[in-house]
Amino acid sequence: DVFEQPQHVGHKKIEFHISTEIPAVLQINSEKEEKNGKRVFTSNVFDVKILWLQYLYATTEEINNTGFGRIFPAPSSNDKMETEEEDDEIPSEFISRKNLEKNRLSREDMEKYSVFKNYEPGDPNCRIYVKNLAKQVQEKDLKFIFGRYVDFQSEMERNMFDIRLMKEGRMKGQAFIGLPNEKAAAKALKEANGYVLFEKPMVVQFARSARPKQDANEGKRKK
Repeated sequence: DVFEQPQHVGHKKIEFHISTEIPAVLQINSEKEEKNGKRVFTSNVFDVKILWLQYLYATTEEINNTGFGRIFPAPSSNDKMETEEEDDEIPSEFISRKNLEKNRLSREDMEKYSVFKNYEPGDPNCRIYVKNLAKQVQEKDLKFIFGRYVDFQSEMERNMFDIRLMKEGRMKGQAFIGLPNEKAAAKALKEANGYVLFEKPMVVQFARSARPKQDANEGKRKK
């Protein structure tokens, strides 16, 4: 298939003028004649095809052995993203990104729960409000989830991280969590809202800013 087929069937006489040092791949059985101090090969077209195929094969092997022509694909953007996600994995004391996404409801599934009806994230700040918590939930469970948004090597962030879980009264099943900054709180809301904890999906919102009520007597004194 590499060469065109000959038009006439039969033997053709072809001369090759080469040096006395003949490569091993060119050593084939053929008629040889000594003519004017030069070697003459008499071969048919089929023999010539075999000779060239052997030569090309030997040349390719030589190139491969020296490494020429070997091209290794560069890492794709997807590989880089996977590497970044692996680097983003949190130590075992906190939930991993993979498990967080695996156990979180999709937007379509959230619409099936009444607790997400008319859901509003609220105004961004560094504190988040969590409701619809199961009665089995403890502070360590919330730390396992929201601790991934805190750099515990930083003393300031450690001090700002605060969990207040309500276990009694009308506030039972709710919690307020303080995070180091607004950015961390926004990320926590985005990734943890709808996470199913003890078979109940958490509803995560920004906490309302609590303004201290003005004392009535103080107001009268000012008047």
